[in-house]
Order: sequence, then C-alpha cells, then structure tokens
Amino acid sequence: MSTNPSSPPSPSSDLFRPNRQLSKWVELVVKYIFAAFALISVATTIGIVLTLIFETVEFFGDVPLWRFLTDREWTPRFVNPQYGIFVLISATLLTSAIAISVALPIGLLAAICLSEYAPPKVRSWLKPALEILAGVPTVVFGYFALLLVTPFLQNFIPALQGFNALSAGLVLGVSIIPLVASLSEDAIYAIPGSLRQGAYALGATKRETIVGVVLPSALSGIVASFVLAISRAIGETMIVTIAAGQNPQMGLNPFVPVMTMTAYIVQASLGDTPAGSLAYRTLFAVGMTLFLLTLVLNIFSFWFVRKFRETYE
Repeated sequence: MSTNPSSPPSPSSDLFRPNRQLSKWVELVVKYIFAAFALISVATTIGIVLTLIFETVEFFGDVPLWRFLTDREWTPRFVNPQYGIFVLISATLLTSAIAISVALPIGLLAAICLSEYAPPKVRSWLKPALEILAGVPTVVFGYFALLLVTPFLQNFIPALQGFNALSAGLVLGVSIIPLVASLSEDAIYAIPGSLRQGAYALGATKRETIVGVVLPSALSGIVASFVLAISRAIGETMIVTIAAGQNPQMGLNPFVPVMTMTAYIVQASLGDTPAGSLAYRTLFAVGMTLFLLTLVLNIFSFWFVRKFRETYE
C-alpha cells in the first residue's frame, strides 16, 4: 500500500513535537542550575583558601617562617612574643591520638557487629540509636568530660589536673565513634553475599570469612571512614576548648592542660584581639596549618583508596 508524501503529519506527531522541544529546554535549564550550585561550593572553597593564603602571607611578612617552626613557646600576645606552632600541633596530635585509639577499634567492632552478627530487627534499631550519639552537641561532650569524666579519672590518677588532654581525648573519641561505625558498617554491608558464601563453601568459619574476605573487600570504605574521623578529631573545637584547657605548652603529657590549634582560634576570636594586628593574623596562620594537616590526610585517603583498587582489580 503506497503512502502520499504530501499527506499532512499525524496528529500524534504534532502533539509530541512541542513537548519534546520544551523538555530539551527544561533539561538544559536544569543542567545549568545544577552546575551553578556546584560552582557555588567550589567558589566558597576557593574563597576560604585564598583568604587563608593572603592573611598567612601577611603574617609571615612580619614573622619569619623559621621562627614559626622553631620557637619553643606559643605566646603571640605577650610582650616578648613567640610563635612556636609545634606547641599547638603537639597538643592537637595528643588529643587526636587518644581519641583515635578509642574511636577506631570500638567503631570498627561495632560496624562488624551490626553488619555481620546482629539480626535484622536488632540492626534496624541499634544503628539509629548509635547515630543519635552523633547528634549530641559537642559543647555537651565538653562539659561531660570536664564535670564527670575528669573527676572519675582523678580517683585513679591523682596527678590528673582539672583541665587535661586525657579526658578531652577520651570523650572526643566517644563523639566520633558513630562516624566510624556508621561509615564502616555501610562499607561492610555493601560487600556482596556471594563472597561470604564462597568463603563458607571453602570451609572458612564466620570469623575467618570476616577477617580474610569481608574486611579486605571493604578496606577502602573503612579507611575512608578512619581518615574522616581523624580529620574530625583534629578539627574539633568545643570539646578540647572546654576540657583540655588553654595552656600552650610543649610535650605529650596527657595529665596536664594543653591548648590545641582550634582552642587557640577560639581564644583569639573572643573579641579582645584587634583586627589587623599581628596577633589577629596568627588566627589565619594557625588555620592554614590546620587546613594543611587535613589536606594531607585527604590526599593520603585518595591515594590509598586508588592504590587499593588498582591492587584488587
């Protein structure tokens, strides 16, 4: 049966042609809107970094870099100021190390329990209950460490002072347990069940399957949760400001007051530091140091995950 080329188009084609053209314009507009939101986040990050860089450069125009790295004390607002950043770095690493020693093993074991041992009904309420801990304000954790944990520890450690790095580190570790547990549990739970069944078919026990198959397969996600938790511990402010004290001193003694980088930023931002002064610029120098520490951790995380994937592909 032949068709007439000059016959008018069918009504259905006329009906959908404008709709298709409109949908193309809508998709184009949505694409640019989403791109604009992505650029906003990128532009904000660039603005923060540039602000830190400009103010830090002005700081090092007055204070030589070698003094910043070699001074033994941190007293930028004294008559004879010293700018030893390693005083603040040592306190930050001390409290973070204590927190990590608490959060990483407990968080990983909790993740293994939730994903491999807990029945579905128990997991359905235990995981949300664990994540509620992440919603507790850090200022509450700080006063909990100061008013309850420190007096309790002083019963066993008489040399422990009222403000100390030990209590701050322990409570800081408790505060980041949900972060490690939740992210690690998601990574472990995402491992296909066929890997577990294959290990069981070869005669492996449940413990051997978890240690030899499940954890190595989920290692990239677990390491990512660890790095995120470490970055969170290094950047924590209120817990260490309230419980660890504000006494800048070099050393790794957890029983005495210390001042972390974030605690100094809080102290110097209370309003008694004149804007534009050298003491004011120390805020940005410390902030840049903190930014570089977390940047190194993130770079290591990306490198490790990529290296791990290349090894197992």
